[in-house]
Amino acid sequence: MTDLEQRIEQLARLLAESRYTVVFTGAGISTESGLRDFRGPDGLWTRRDKGLSTPMQDWTGVEPNSGHRAIVELQNMGKLAFLISQNVDNLHLKSGIKTEKLAELHGNLSKVCCVACEFKMDRVEGEEKCPLCGGTLKSTVVNFGDSLPAKDLQESYKHSQMCELFVVVGSSLVVYPAADMPAVAMEAGAKLVIINEGETPFDKQTHLRFTEKIGEVLPPAVARLKEMLKT
Repeated sequence: MTDLEQRIEQLARLLAESRYTVVFTGAGISTESGLRDFRGPDGLWTRRDKGLSTPMQDWTGVEPNSGHRAIVELQNMGKLAFLISQNVDNLHLKSGIKTEKLAELHGNLSKVCCVACEFKMDRVEGEEKCPLCGGTLKSTVVNFGDSLPAKDLQESYKHSQMCELFVVVGSSLVVYPAADMPAVAMEAGAKLVIINEGETPFDKQTHLRFTEKIGEVLPPAVARLKEMLKT
């Protein structure tokens, strides 16, 4: 058994043993769907810092990949308590994650909300008024300097404090307050797993660390978990 296979086996066992697992995703999970991340070797911010061009993201036709689908499998097996995401690409909802299981800390490109009553709905071209109260609809995407959505942030802290296992998937964990969540989870006694190609500030505190691609780690770990739960 290779070192990677051993660590995948460990991850499957941690998932099997955990009664309350929270997954935290960043832009890295969507790179295998063709989107750029931010701090990866060719990420948008990495290119910017090197003085290189930062091409616009093309969101058309982007579909969930095996990493997104593996998280849905966890949900369907009853092994996902909650999912916290920094992504705005809508791929988690598109993959089948239930809205009540998801906090989107930076909003969602396909959603708008009412500035008056905070009703959230799918973006409809040309629709500018809330169907409930007539208030103005605005994008839910959080721009730099904006406050994070209070409900999503509150839910994220709550579930992080309650979890036994906290799994980071594709995040460099440098954007706060989102990056607070692993620390909150560990302070409450949770084990920390990180799957991310680049370094993170939490690398020395992990119980299990993967620098491989997400598609090489999460889908086989979930497949192994399925086998474990059958026995």
